[in-house]
Amino acid sequence: MTETREGRVAGEPGSLEPAPGEPTPSIIPDGLDTVICFVRHGESEWVAEGRFQGQGDSPLSDLGRRQALLTARRIGRRSRRPALPLPAGPPLAIVHSPLQRAAETATLIGRAISSGRGGDALQAPVAVLPEPGLLEIGQGEWEGLPSAEVTARWGETLETWRRDPLAAWAPGGESIVDVDARVRVALRRILTELATHAAPASTGPRTQVLGYADLPADEPWSVIVGHDGVFKVALLALLDYPLARFWTLPFALCGITIVEIRAGRPRLRLHNATDHLTGIEADDAVTRAKEAERRRSGAL
Repeated sequence: MTETREGRVAGEPGSLEPAPGEPTPSIIPDGLDTVICFVRHGESEWVAEGRFQGQGDSPLSDLGRRQALLTARRIGRRSRRPALPLPAGPPLAIVHSPLQRAAETATLIGRAISSGRGGDALQAPVAVLPEPGLLEIGQGEWEGLPSAEVTARWGETLETWRRDPLAAWAPGGESIVDVDARVRVALRRILTELATHAAPASTGPRTQVLGYADLPADEPWSVIVGHDGVFKVALLALLDYPLARFWTLPFALCGITIVEIRAGRPRLRLHNATDHLTGIEADDAVTRAKEAERRRSGAL
Protein backbone atom coordinates (compact mmCIF):
# COMPACT_ATOMS: atom_id res chain seq x y z
CA MET A 1 0.00 0.00 0.00
CA THR A 2 1.42 3.38 -1.06
CA GLU A 3 0.57 6.60 0.77
CA THR A 4 0.82 10.14 -0.58
CA ARG A 5 2.43 13.03 1.31
CA GLU A 6 -1.07 14.00 2.45
CA GLY A 7 -1.49 10.60 4.12
CA ARG A 8 -4.03 9.29 1.62
CA VAL A 9 -3.61 5.90 0.02
CA ALA A 10 -2.65 6.18 -3.65
CA GLY A 11 -5.60 5.42 -5.90
CA GLU A 12 -8.22 6.18 -3.24
CA PRO A 13 -10.61 9.17 -3.51
CA GLY A 14 -8.83 12.41 -2.61
CA SER A 15 -5.40 11.13 -3.61
CA LEU A 16 -3.55 12.87 -6.44
CA GLU A 17 -1.23 9.92 -6.96
CA PRO A 18 -2.24 6.85 -8.99
CA ALA A 19 -2.24 3.38 -7.53
CA PRO A 20 0.65 1.15 -8.67
CA GLY A 21 0.10 0.02 -12.25
CA GLU A 22 -2.54 2.65 -12.98
CA PRO A 23 -1.94 5.32 -15.66
CA THR A 24 -0.73 8.71 -14.44
CA PRO A 25 -3.67 11.16 -14.47
CA SER A 26 -3.45 14.29 -16.58
CA ILE A 27 -1.87 17.28 -14.87
CA ILE A 28 -4.45 19.71 -16.28
CA PRO A 29 -8.17 19.28 -15.45
CA ASP A 30 -10.39 18.94 -18.52
CA GLY A 31 -11.59 22.22 -19.99
CA LEU A 32 -9.65 24.41 -17.54
CA ASP A 33 -9.06 28.09 -18.40
CA THR A 34 -6.34 29.59 -16.22
CA VAL A 35 -2.90 31.20 -16.14
CA ILE A 36 0.25 30.21 -14.25
CA CYS A 37 3.03 32.74 -13.67
CA PHE A 38 6.39 31.12 -12.86
CA VAL A 39 9.00 33.27 -11.09
CA ARG A 40 12.48 32.04 -10.26
CA HIS A 41 13.90 33.36 -6.99
CA GLY A 42 16.44 36.19 -6.83
CA GLU A 43 20.19 35.72 -6.49
CA SER A 44 21.15 33.79 -3.35
CA GLU A 45 24.40 34.00 -1.43
CA TRP A 46 25.49 30.62 -2.83
CA VAL A 47 24.76 31.74 -6.39
CA ALA A 48 26.91 34.82 -5.76
CA GLU A 49 29.69 32.56 -4.45
CA GLY A 50 29.45 30.15 -7.40
CA ARG A 51 28.34 27.16 -5.29
CA PHE A 52 26.01 24.32 -6.22
CA GLN A 53 22.73 24.80 -4.34
CA GLY A 54 20.18 22.08 -4.88
CA GLN A 55 18.19 21.88 -1.65
CA GLY A 56 20.82 23.77 0.33
CA ASP A 57 18.94 26.60 2.03
CA SER A 58 20.95 29.67 1.07
CA PRO A 59 19.23 33.04 1.67
CA LEU A 60 18.91 35.84 -0.86
CA SER A 61 21.90 38.09 -1.32
CA ASP A 62 21.52 41.88 -1.20
CA LEU A 63 21.32 41.89 -4.99
CA GLY A 64 18.77 39.07 -4.86
CA ARG A 65 16.49 41.14 -2.61
CA ARG A 66 16.71 44.04 -5.04
CA GLN A 67 15.85 41.69 -7.90
CA ALA A 68 12.91 40.27 -5.95
CA LEU A 69 11.59 43.74 -5.10
CA LEU A 70 11.68 44.81 -8.75
CA THR A 71 9.95 41.56 -9.76
CA ALA A 72 7.28 42.06 -7.11
CA ARG A 73 6.70 45.60 -8.36
CA ARG A 74 6.45 44.38 -11.98
CA ILE A 75 3.80 41.77 -11.15
CA GLY A 76 1.98 44.17 -8.83
CA ARG A 77 1.81 46.66 -11.72
CA ARG A 78 1.23 44.03 -14.39
CA SER A 79 -1.23 46.13 -16.41
CA ARG A 80 1.32 48.86 -17.08
CA ARG A 81 2.65 48.79 -20.63
CA PRO A 82 4.13 46.61 -21.81
CA ALA A 83 1.49 44.68 -19.89
CA LEU A 84 2.13 41.16 -18.71
CA PRO A 85 -0.37 38.60 -20.12
CA LEU A 86 -1.98 38.11 -16.72
CA PRO A 87 -5.58 38.68 -15.56
CA ALA A 88 -6.22 42.08 -13.99
CA GLY A 89 -7.67 40.55 -10.83
CA PRO A 90 -5.55 39.22 -7.97
CA PRO A 91 -4.10 35.70 -8.09
CA LEU A 92 -5.73 32.91 -6.17
CA ALA A 93 -2.43 32.20 -4.41
CA ILE A 94 1.33 32.55 -4.54
CA VAL A 95 2.71 29.03 -4.17
CA HIS A 96 6.40 28.63 -3.46
CA SER A 97 9.21 26.24 -2.72
CA PRO A 98 9.82 26.07 1.05
CA LEU A 99 13.50 27.04 0.59
CA GLN A 100 14.09 30.53 1.95
CA ARG A 101 15.38 32.10 -1.28
CA ALA A 102 12.04 31.24 -2.91
CA ALA A 103 9.93 31.95 0.17
CA GLU A 104 11.37 35.44 0.56
CA THR A 105 10.82 36.21 -3.13
CA ALA A 106 7.22 34.95 -2.87
CA THR A 107 6.55 37.05 0.24
CA LEU A 108 7.71 40.22 -1.51
CA ILE A 109 5.47 39.48 -4.51
CA GLY A 110 2.53 38.84 -2.19
CA ARG A 111 3.05 42.17 -0.43
CA ALA A 112 3.24 44.05 -3.74
CA ILE A 113 -0.02 42.55 -5.00
CA SER A 114 -1.89 42.78 -1.70
CA SER A 115 -0.89 46.43 -1.14
CA GLY A 116 -2.56 47.37 -4.39
CA ARG A 117 0.49 49.00 -5.93
CA GLY A 118 -0.54 49.93 -9.40
CA GLY A 119 -4.23 49.19 -8.63
CA ASP A 120 -6.83 49.07 -5.87
CA ALA A 121 -5.88 47.66 -2.50
CA LEU A 122 -7.28 44.20 -1.81
CA GLN A 123 -9.77 43.46 0.95
CA ALA A 124 -7.64 40.50 2.03
CA PRO A 125 -4.00 39.67 1.34
CA VAL A 126 -3.17 37.05 -1.27
CA ALA A 127 -2.35 33.67 0.28
CA VAL A 128 1.36 32.79 0.18
CA LEU A 129 1.65 29.01 0.47
CA PRO A 130 4.65 26.63 0.64
CA GLU A 131 4.57 23.52 -1.57
CA PRO A 132 7.19 20.80 -0.82
CA GLY A 133 6.82 19.40 -4.33
CA LEU A 134 8.51 22.54 -5.67
CA LEU A 135 11.81 22.00 -3.84
CA GLU A 136 14.83 22.34 -6.09
CA ILE A 137 16.38 19.16 -7.49
CA GLY A 138 18.48 17.59 -4.74
CA GLN A 139 22.17 17.85 -5.65
CA GLY A 140 23.43 15.43 -3.01
CA GLU A 141 27.19 15.60 -2.42
CA TRP A 142 27.55 18.61 -4.71
CA GLU A 143 25.46 20.93 -2.54
CA GLY A 144 27.42 23.81 -1.06
CA LEU A 145 30.58 23.05 -3.06
CA PRO A 146 32.19 25.52 -5.48
CA SER A 147 31.77 24.64 -9.15
CA ALA A 148 35.53 24.17 -9.54
CA GLU A 149 35.63 21.52 -6.80
CA VAL A 150 32.67 19.61 -8.25
CA THR A 151 34.37 19.65 -11.65
CA ALA A 152 37.64 18.41 -10.18
CA ARG A 153 36.11 15.56 -8.15
CA TRP A 154 33.20 14.44 -10.35
CA GLY A 155 34.20 15.73 -13.77
CA GLU A 156 32.96 12.74 -15.77
CA THR A 157 29.62 12.52 -13.95
CA LEU A 158 29.12 16.27 -14.26
CA GLU A 159 29.84 16.21 -17.98
CA THR A 160 27.32 13.40 -18.48
CA TRP A 161 24.75 15.33 -16.42
CA ARG A 162 25.21 18.34 -18.70
CA ARG A 163 24.95 16.21 -21.85
CA ASP A 164 22.33 13.61 -20.85
CA PRO A 165 20.52 14.39 -17.56
CA LEU A 166 18.63 11.09 -17.74
CA ALA A 167 21.88 9.13 -17.60
CA ALA A 168 23.65 10.78 -14.65
CA TRP A 169 23.01 13.09 -11.69
CA ALA A 170 24.70 14.21 -8.49
CA PRO A 171 25.85 11.40 -6.14
CA GLY A 172 23.24 11.14 -3.39
CA GLY A 173 20.97 13.53 -5.29
CA GLU A 174 17.71 13.17 -7.19
CA SER A 175 17.20 11.92 -10.71
CA ILE A 176 14.98 14.11 -12.85
CA VAL A 177 12.63 11.14 -13.27
CA ASP A 178 12.01 11.18 -9.50
CA VAL A 179 11.66 14.96 -9.53
CA ASP A 180 9.16 14.75 -12.38
CA ALA A 181 6.94 12.47 -10.26
CA ARG A 182 6.73 14.89 -7.33
CA VAL A 183 6.41 17.97 -9.54
CA ARG A 184 3.44 16.45 -11.39
CA VAL A 185 1.66 15.86 -8.08
CA ALA A 186 2.32 19.48 -7.03
CA LEU A 187 1.12 20.87 -10.37
CA ARG A 188 -2.04 18.75 -10.29
CA ARG A 189 -2.75 20.03 -6.78
CA ILE A 190 -2.31 23.68 -7.84
CA LEU A 191 -4.35 23.32 -11.04
CA THR A 192 -7.11 21.35 -9.35
CA GLU A 193 -7.49 24.16 -6.82
CA LEU A 194 -7.65 26.71 -9.65
CA ALA A 195 -10.32 24.61 -11.36
CA THR A 196 -12.55 24.84 -8.28
CA HIS A 197 -12.54 28.65 -8.66
CA ALA A 198 -12.97 28.76 -12.44
CA ALA A 199 -16.14 30.26 -13.91
CA PRO A 200 -18.61 27.97 -15.70
CA ALA A 201 -17.69 27.20 -19.31
CA SER A 202 -18.54 29.98 -21.75
CA THR A 203 -20.94 29.55 -24.67
CA GLY A 204 -18.06 28.67 -26.95
CA PRO A 205 -14.34 27.98 -26.89
CA ARG A 206 -12.04 30.96 -26.59
CA THR A 207 -9.78 31.71 -29.51
CA GLN A 208 -6.31 30.20 -29.44
CA VAL A 209 -5.03 33.09 -31.57
CA LEU A 210 -3.46 36.02 -29.75
CA GLY A 211 -4.64 39.60 -30.21
CA TYR A 212 -8.42 39.16 -30.24
CA ALA A 213 -9.35 39.67 -26.61
CA ASP A 214 -7.83 40.46 -23.25
CA LEU A 215 -7.76 37.93 -20.45
CA PRO A 216 -10.91 38.05 -18.29
CA ALA A 217 -10.23 40.06 -15.15
CA ASP A 218 -11.88 37.42 -12.95
CA GLU A 219 -10.09 34.40 -14.41
CA PRO A 220 -8.34 32.39 -11.67
CA TRP A 221 -4.57 32.39 -11.82
CA SER A 222 -1.64 31.71 -9.52
CA VAL A 223 2.01 32.62 -9.13
CA ILE A 224 4.55 29.84 -8.57
CA VAL A 225 7.93 30.82 -7.14
CA GLY A 226 10.72 28.28 -7.34
CA HIS A 227 13.98 27.23 -8.92
CA ASP A 228 15.72 26.78 -12.25
CA GLY A 229 15.94 22.97 -12.20
CA VAL A 230 12.47 22.21 -10.85
CA PHE A 231 10.94 24.76 -13.23
CA LYS A 232 12.60 23.04 -16.19
CA VAL A 233 10.87 19.82 -15.15
CA ALA A 234 7.55 21.58 -14.48
CA LEU A 235 7.43 23.30 -17.86
CA LEU A 236 8.32 20.11 -19.72
CA ALA A 237 5.54 18.33 -17.85
CA LEU A 238 2.95 21.02 -18.60
CA LEU A 239 3.86 21.24 -22.29
CA ASP A 240 4.16 17.44 -22.59
CA TYR A 241 7.77 17.55 -23.77
CA PRO A 242 10.24 14.72 -22.99
CA LEU A 243 12.53 15.01 -19.97
CA ALA A 244 15.52 14.56 -22.30
CA ARG A 245 14.98 18.21 -23.30
CA PHE A 246 15.72 19.35 -19.73
CA TRP A 247 18.49 21.78 -20.70
CA THR A 248 16.38 23.42 -23.44
CA LEU A 249 14.53 25.76 -21.07
CA PRO A 250 16.66 28.18 -19.01
CA PHE A 251 15.18 30.21 -16.16
CA ALA A 252 16.95 33.46 -15.26
CA LEU A 253 17.11 34.80 -11.73
CA CYS A 254 13.77 36.55 -11.11
CA GLY A 255 12.74 35.86 -14.71
CA ILE A 256 8.99 35.73 -15.38
CA THR A 257 7.47 32.87 -17.40
CA ILE A 258 3.74 32.67 -18.14
CA VAL A 259 1.77 29.61 -19.25
CA GLU A 260 -1.82 30.18 -20.31
CA ILE A 261 -4.20 27.22 -20.33
CA ARG A 262 -7.18 27.30 -22.66
CA ALA A 263 -9.80 24.53 -22.52
CA GLY A 264 -7.23 22.34 -20.80
CA ARG A 265 -4.54 22.99 -23.43
CA PRO A 266 -1.36 24.82 -22.39
CA ARG A 267 0.52 27.42 -24.39
CA LEU A 268 3.66 29.36 -23.53
CA ARG A 269 2.82 33.08 -23.55
CA LEU A 270 6.04 34.50 -22.11
CA HIS A 271 9.37 32.98 -21.16
CA ASN A 272 12.21 34.33 -19.07
CA ALA A 273 11.21 38.02 -19.15
CA THR A 274 13.79 40.09 -17.25
CA ASP A 275 13.18 43.61 -18.60
CA HIS A 276 12.12 44.72 -15.11
CA LEU A 277 15.69 44.05 -13.91
CA THR A 278 17.42 46.21 -16.51
CA GLY A 279 18.27 49.01 -14.07
CA ILE A 280 20.29 46.86 -11.67
CA GLU A 281 21.68 44.43 -14.22
CA ALA A 282 23.23 47.27 -16.19
CA ASP A 283 25.26 48.12 -13.10
CA ASP A 284 26.30 44.54 -12.33
CA ALA A 285 28.19 42.90 -15.19
CA VAL A 286 29.90 40.62 -12.67
CA THR A 287 26.56 39.08 -11.69
CA ARG A 288 25.67 38.39 -15.31
CA ALA A 289 29.05 36.72 -15.85
CA LYS A 290 28.55 34.53 -12.77
CA GLU A 291 25.10 33.44 -13.91
CA ALA A 292 26.45 32.58 -17.36
CA GLU A 293 29.19 30.48 -15.74
CA ARG A 294 26.61 28.63 -13.60
CA ARG A 295 24.63 27.73 -16.71
CA ARG A 296 27.79 26.34 -18.32
CA SER A 297 28.71 24.40 -15.17
CA GLY A 298 25.38 22.59 -14.83
CA ALA A 299 24.84 23.94 -11.29
CA LEU A 300 21.30 24.33 -9.97
